[in-house]
Order: sequence, then structure tokens, then C-alpha cells
Amino acid sequence: MKLFCGILIMMMAYTASAQSDTGSVVVHKDARIDLLVKKQIEINEYTTRNARRSAPGYRILVINTNDRNKAFTAKNTIYQQFPELKAYLMYQSPFYKLKVGNFKERSEAEEYITALKAYFPTGVNIVRDVIEVNPDKSTEQE
Repeated sequence: MKLFCGILIMMMAYTASAQSDTGSVVVHKDARIDLLVKKQIEINEYTTRNARRSAPGYRILVINTNDRNKAFTAKNTIYQQFPELKAYLMYQSPFYKLKVGNFKERSEAEEYITALKAYFPTGVNIVRDVIEVNPDKSTEQE
């Protein structure tokens, strides 16, 4: 009887291992999972959009003064003489700093230096800064 039970257990173990060795697995996936994945892609696109709008680059520091009127006059001059450049006026106590442009490469900024020095003879420098990048335009150009 013990022998019969031992043989029976060995045969059951053999058939169980033979069935698991075939390696076929059937997965039943719910169709709603695809909808959730698409929704997550949309959420990721929306939440990371702002991070892709800025990048390291260069700007031109036009004026660094503690006179508010000089800073605003310089900003108006930039808007009149260089309408293609965006001006950024920042106040870091006690100074007003006027930076212009969004340049990815230093060579792009150097093209404007001589023209800007005609209006602002002192203190015009190229500085590293975080610039605004329009992701739609950059992907169209590539």
C-alpha cells in the first residue's frame, strides 16, 4: 500500500512538472488598460510641457543700474530699436538688470553686441541664463 501511494504521488508530480515545462502562458488583458495608458500619456504631455519651454542658453545684459528711470528708458530703447529681441527687466535689490534675447548659442548673441553698444556704450555683456524655447518651432525646424 505504501508502495502504491508512493508511485501515485510520483506520477502526479511528473505530470504536474510536464505540464509546467510546456512554457505556454495565456494572458487575458482588459481593453481598459489601453485607455488608461493613453490617458497617462496625455497627462505626462500636459504636465511636462512647461519644463520643455526653458533651456540653458545666453542673454545679453544691457544695463545694470540702481536708477529705475534709466532701466525703463533702456527697455523702451530696446523695444524701439530691436523689436525682434524680447526684453527682461529684473530687480535684484538694489539693482535693475535689463537682459535681452533668447539665444541658444553664444555666437547668435555676439551678432547683436556691436549694434547694442551703439546705444549702450558701457556694460553690454553676454551672460549665461535660462532662456525661453518654443518647442513647436524647434520641432518644425528639425
